[in-house]
Amino acid sequence: MVLPVGVRQNVRILLVGERSVGKTSIVLSLVTEEFTEDVPAKAEEITIPGDVTPEKVPTFIVDYSAVEQTHEMLTTEIQRAHVVCVVYAVNDEESLEKVSTYWLPLLRDVPLTQHYRPVVLVGNKMDLVDFTSADSLSTIMDEFPEVQMCVECSARTLKNISEMFYCAQKVVLHPVPPLYNVDQQELTDACQKALVRIFKVCDTDNDGLLNDVELNNFQTYCFDVPLQPNVLDEVKAIVRRNISDGVVNNALTLRGFLFLHCLYIQRGRNETTWRILRKFGYMNNLEMSKDFLRPFILVPAGCTTEISYKGQQFLTTLFERFDKDRDGALSPAEVDDLFSTCPAPLWGPDVHRTVSTNSKGWITLQGFMSQWVLTTLLDLPKALEYFAYLGYPMTDTKGQLSAIQVTREKRLDLAKRQTTRSVYQCHVIGPRGSGKSMLCRCFIGDNLEDIQLSELKGNPQCTVNAVQVYGQEKYLVLRDIDVRHVLEPLQPSEVQCDVACLVYDISSPKSFEYVARIYLKYFVDSKIPVLMVANKSDLEEARQDYLLQPAAFCSHHKLPPPHPFSASGAVKRDLYVKLSTMAAFPHLKQLGLLMGDSIVWWKVGLGIAAATVVSLLVVRILSSGDR
Repeated sequence: MVLPVGVRQNVRILLVGERSVGKTSIVLSLVTEEFTEDVPAKAEEITIPGDVTPEKVPTFIVDYSAVEQTHEMLTTEIQRAHVVCVVYAVNDEESLEKVSTYWLPLLRDVPLTQHYRPVVLVGNKMDLVDFTSADSLSTIMDEFPEVQMCVECSARTLKNISEMFYCAQKVVLHPVPPLYNVDQQELTDACQKALVRIFKVCDTDNDGLLNDVELNNFQTYCFDVPLQPNVLDEVKAIVRRNISDGVVNNALTLRGFLFLHCLYIQRGRNETTWRILRKFGYMNNLEMSKDFLRPFILVPAGCTTEISYKGQQFLTTLFERFDKDRDGALSPAEVDDLFSTCPAPLWGPDVHRTVSTNSKGWITLQGFMSQWVLTTLLDLPKALEYFAYLGYPMTDTKGQLSAIQVTREKRLDLAKRQTTRSVYQCHVIGPRGSGKSMLCRCFIGDNLEDIQLSELKGNPQCTVNAVQVYGQEKYLVLRDIDVRHVLEPLQPSEVQCDVACLVYDISSPKSFEYVARIYLKYFVDSKIPVLMVANKSDLEEARQDYLLQPAAFCSHHKLPPPHPFSASGAVKRDLYVKLSTMAAFPHLKQLGLLMGDSIVWWKVGLGIAAATVVSLLVVRILSSGDR
């Protein structure tokens, strides 16, 4: 059985106490379901399989005997225990006194090997008295808050024996201290913070309330069964009776939601709150589990990661949900609201340098999707984390992994002369002063007149945007490769890409030589498509101080002719479409096809359109089959 995230995989219970209080008898009565007068000094360690325990967790029960074990052995067992049951006899006042004068101080003196070590007080031999020792225990519980529960039982009559061990399991698997402050009678800050996040994730219409549909979705996700209408009405009635603003418009408010959990814990049903917390990835320390945030996904060498059709649907809905003024962009307040369930926003204040924004610098839907595309491509663990933080569809059994698709290996793309990828990486390489940084910024809508040159100096650009390739939406990531010195070699990570854009300044006689040498050194024998870009085409063209002029060089090496580009005035997007198309069909370089051959490229366009439509239909069919 696979246990929920954050649940301990086993429970180790240690029984300690004075001699003759019945520790061993309690263990044997649980196992044999009968009482025996002839008991050994110490019971052997007992293993109870998970399938026979209420919590479905394997449990180890360890007995202690002062006759057979040393103090050092006791210390070791205390350190290994997840919970310690201190046993006393209800008919022996001295054994009860020793609980607070010896055993509890001893447990405190043993260093912790975990976050905390809960204690259960067990009063045995209740069949020998007609009173309860509960009144005597309140002082002990006040002095020793690690005491989580008190149980009276009888090894002779078997009364409360099973319940006692269930309580011991419960204080380990569903601890109260992380959730609830007993002295202040309220939820802890950490618990409240986690529950507020869960409320926001479940509030899918973003109105600050959980309506019946949202409550049922929440209930089904956490407990695998929907709420019956009469039960839902009873829950709301309880909230209404206790707090005035717990239910508004027949829907549960955040305050009502928190009150319910406070009530669960006060009534000893803390396992309900823990089940909810663990469903949403929380561990006993109320931190989100790394396994929940970053589930394992295999990405073989030569493959990349993209957002799946389901992931795109989720992100589009998420954007629309928080774009409250419907202006097609997220204001700073809307961004803060969207990422209120996350440690921090996915991007910083300089997002306008990477993706498209509106005139106020607010991220648009296109920019929002582009930022997610970039994160998924370059930092998959972070993308998975944020999908989890934002509550990626709770109904999906695969979790946030279904928001990701791993692309085919690059070598297979080359062998099939076509790529199925939707995100292409383009490295923009050129000498300093060639305008390659500005070329990258033009891709997200900037032009020379809009941008301060100080933003470009010393800051290699990385921009991403959507492009239409024969009617199909693709994403192109432009990475400005920083040139330190003409003689310094490029790193493999600076060379490997889907398409290379080699930029030179047509007005500078020395500019083309650099990109020509880069091509001959790194790309002439590679399978990476290359496009030469004649930048600053609005200026007067100078003759290049190189053996071959740019057009002749491209012709000689069977490259497309240099593509003219200028960052001044209205920017044409044909350059970015051309780069994306070359990335989609990397074999075109080997075939020596030129971009000017319109008939060839028309046929190519039909091919990519057909392939994309078929792929999209398959994805949608598979997606609908998962529902």
